[in-house]
Amino acid sequence: MADTTLSPHGSRPTFGPLWRDHRVWLTSALILALLAVFDLAQAAASARFAADSLLHTAPYLVLSIAIAAWAGATGADNLIARAFTGAPLLMIVLGALAGGLSPFCSCGVIPLIAALLAMGVPLSAVMAFWLASPIMDPSMFFLTAGVLGLPFAIAKTAAAIGLGLFGGIAVHLLSRGGALADPLRDGVGNGGCGGARVRAPKPVVWRFWSEPERRARFLSDARKTTLFLAKWLLLAFLLESLMLAWIPAETVTTALGGDGIVPIVTATLVGVPAYLNGYAALPLVGGLIEQGMAPGAGMAFLVAGGVTSIPAAMAVWALARPHVFALYIALSLSGAFLSGLAFQLWQIA
Repeated sequence: MADTTLSPHGSRPTFGPLWRDHRVWLTSALILALLAVFDLAQAAASARFAADSLLHTAPYLVLSIAIAAWAGATGADNLIARAFTGAPLLMIVLGALAGGLSPFCSCGVIPLIAALLAMGVPLSAVMAFWLASPIMDPSMFFLTAGVLGLPFAIAKTAAAIGLGLFGGIAVHLLSRGGALADPLRDGVGNGGCGGARVRAPKPVVWRFWSEPERRARFLSDARKTTLFLAKWLLLAFLLESLMLAWIPAETVTTALGGDGIVPIVTATLVGVPAYLNGYAALPLVGGLIEQGMAPGAGMAFLVAGGVTSIPAAMAVWALARPHVFALYIALSLSGAFLSGLAFQLWQIA
């Protein structure tokens, strides 16, 4: 509800709390309203794009939201969080492998990441999964092999797992010094970094529906998580639709031609705001490689674009504090560059 407190100069109410509490929803509404005024066709196209993207992501959302709410209602989140604190380096390895081989896209992984962080899973293990997951999945592997060749697909899978390990270990080392305490934004959850805030063990009640308080907890957690994820995904998909419509793909990819390290650096930086999903980028990168673009630049572009795509980056911003977001971008950039450089050197050898 709007704040109706009188201002010092009159009786006009202020609406600060309304904007603060609903700024993401209002931003999405404002974007659609402005589009409707200046470009009605694009407004309709953006709305359809966002709706289709949300529908495609819905199975991941429903499953992950249900798991998170179930874990909170039963008390199983305590067990899950504690399981991730015994051997952090092993969890980083498992997170990187799971991310590099799982069928999650950059959007589908968002609710799972939110659930893991809220449960108290260490940020190092979550970061390993977070960085690796958007780059490769089974369907992407076969499509990459068909478009760019089996060696490229294998190398991209290795890049995904390697980036996960690189990011997870970096976060683990920083966490040991206390640099990444409290990684979540206020109100997102009460997870912790490195297991420092795992909650006190309590009995797990698997049949939570038999207790009214636990049923209420399940419904409350599910509602809050659904609204939180929905508002950020909607805004992300609207922005992605505008980039797809207003910035021709060829404009981005044609800037990546040439040999040497410079194209790899350029590809890494261009990949940061990459609006292309991995499937759409493959044929364009394949065409440029046929025209002489360095394969390493293509690898750097695909890795950087996958990890820092609009939905993925906005999800990190929504869930994590600014310094964690900055670290995520830094790890993505450096990991994408190293992946491209390593692939280029392997091609030369």
